[in-house]
Amino acid sequence: MEFINRYVDRPLLDGASSALRAWHVRTGQSPERLGPSWNLAVLFVLLALSVRFLSGTGLVLGAATLVMLSLPSAFKLMSNRRGQLYNARAYLALATLALRKRETEWALRLMILLISACLPILSRSDDPAGSLFLIGASLWFVLTAPANTYLQAAEPPQPSDGEPSFRSERSLQFGS
Repeated sequence: MEFINRYVDRPLLDGASSALRAWHVRTGQSPERLGPSWNLAVLFVLLALSVRFLSGTGLVLGAATLVMLSLPSAFKLMSNRRGQLYNARAYLALATLALRKRETEWALRLMILLISACLPILSRSDDPAGSLFLIGASLWFVLTAPANTYLQAAEPPQPSDGEPSFRSERSLQFGS
């Protein structure tokens, strides 16, 4: 158990935390927007691949499925409320939620990793369009499910909104 936590779960949580920090520093947006953005990017790539490799009803079915999968992420990204800034209050709420998820859902994260490793190997179909559809579904699950669970459990970046309790010790503070 300690081996799994030390060499699998902890490095993935640290990587997710680094990704959230890089996202916040580069875009200035809330870390909550990284998961839906990643989901939409994966779905866009899968849509491009389905247009390239599918035709007829398989293409229509695949495109409709991908559009339906993209709706929750698109709605989450479009619901840009003015009071939804990433500040100290949002940071504390995200950090509390992430701590709870880290402590209580570690078995779920590891089970999703195991399923992600096995799903592409186990999904087979005799129909060529069905086979490509299953491969696409497997790719979507492999690329989004572990990422979302680890992004939700990762330590969020500290806000850079000038609150004294969140200032870096390395920053210069003139006049204070």
